[in-house]
Amino acid sequence: MTTARAVAAVVIFLMVALSASHMASSLRLGAGGLGVCRASGYLPGRSGNCEKSNDPDCCDDGKEYPQYRCSPPVTASTKAVLTLNSFEKGKDGGGPSECDNAYHSDEEKVVALSTGWFSNMARCGHHIKISANGNSVYAKVVDECDSVHGCDDEHNFEPPFDNNIVDASPAVWDALGLDQSLGMVDITWFCGQKIL
Repeated sequence: MTTARAVAAVVIFLMVALSASHMASSLRLGAGGLGVCRASGYLPGRSGNCEKSNDPDCCDDGKEYPQYRCSPPVTASTKAVLTLNSFEKGKDGGGPSECDNAYHSDEEKVVALSTGWFSNMARCGHHIKISANGNSVYAKVVDECDSVHGCDDEHNFEPPFDNNIVDASPAVWDALGLDQSLGMVDITWFCGQKIL
């Protein structure tokens, strides 16, 4: 009987250990919350009529572009790359913003977040604090930087975004005192509260 209990205890221990190992492995692969976020697939490129007002990276036929369903963990000071985007109709932002199905003036402080951070619209309407160049600004989340889909008309024939992008209007760049000709700048951001 003592041997049976010992064997049962070892079996239970091994099951718990294997379950924990499997869970840790899933987190490393990334599900948007913890661990490293790795590419979930690759999108074959297709070129088209790519509006170039903010010097976007346009798709090339046949090139493979990584897709991400997750983003790095959100912290009190999340590292990201700020990119420049117009949310106005007919500009490089493509269609209307996903959160409100509207276009936004380049004078508005608005942003789009990579798919994992956008979190199925959970951050719509939230104001995030963006810091760079010794300055900070609050901007409203109105759209998704699609990290999965791209290379089509809806996405201005641009590839899927990386998993660590805050795509910002010119007003955000101006408020941070950044040179828009750079196109990409390292920043940190913090998610604030939803403001209606």
